Amino acid sequence: MSVKAKFQNLMDTQYSRPAGVLGWFIGEKMIRQHKPETLWTIEQLKLEDSEQVLEIGCGAGYAMKQIASLNGSHNVTGLDLSETLLQSAAVRNKKAIRQKQMSLVHGRVEEMPFPDEKFTAVFSIHSVYFWEDLFKSLKEIERVLTPGGTVLITLCDGKDGEDWDTIKKMIRSELLPMMEQLKFMDLRVLEGPVSRGYHTVAVVGVKSSSR
Repeated sequence: MSVKAKFQNLMDTQYSRPAGVLGWFIGEKMIRQHKPETLWTIEQLKLEDSEQVLEIGCGAGYAMKQIASLNGSHNVTGLDLSETLLQSAAVRNKKAIRQKQMSLVHGRVEEMPFPDEKFTAVFSIHSVYFWEDLFKSLKEIERVLTPGGTVLITLCDGKDGEDWDTIKKMIRSELLPMMEQLKFMDLRVLEGPVSRGYHTVAVVGVKSSSR
């Protein structure tokens, strides 16, 4: 394997599961890079008072910190595969964690360690690309959501005016049909901000109140 290929493999691994000093650096870099779509995503959640919110792929905890600072007494849980980023999130949110307004959990979206119907809102920002089993992940999200709860999945589908056909096809042919199969209602694709040339969208659905 060439040096370039080894470096690319290292970076791909670090972005999916950051570790060590390089992982910490990447976590802080992602906060800076993703700030516009992070703030937009939180706005689209339209949180009401005292919501139980789960972020999948919470990274270094910037989005969670923003939600915890909102008026409304929300309780926020962050799930991530990276122990390095969870440590960063813990430092960034030590006050909210101490006040039991926030908790951090190491785990996989395909097998979440939460009881049924725990959260009123679930969201992720740029983590869906790394989910190993899309249907199993969505089924887990449906399980942990309360009836009437919202899921919002933010991702990029193009850059500098060029569409990413693979991502667009995944949304159209996999993500939305799977969510429909799981009885999510009010399915929509929202147009988000352009950040560093990347075009942001969010797939939104509401868990059915009836079984």
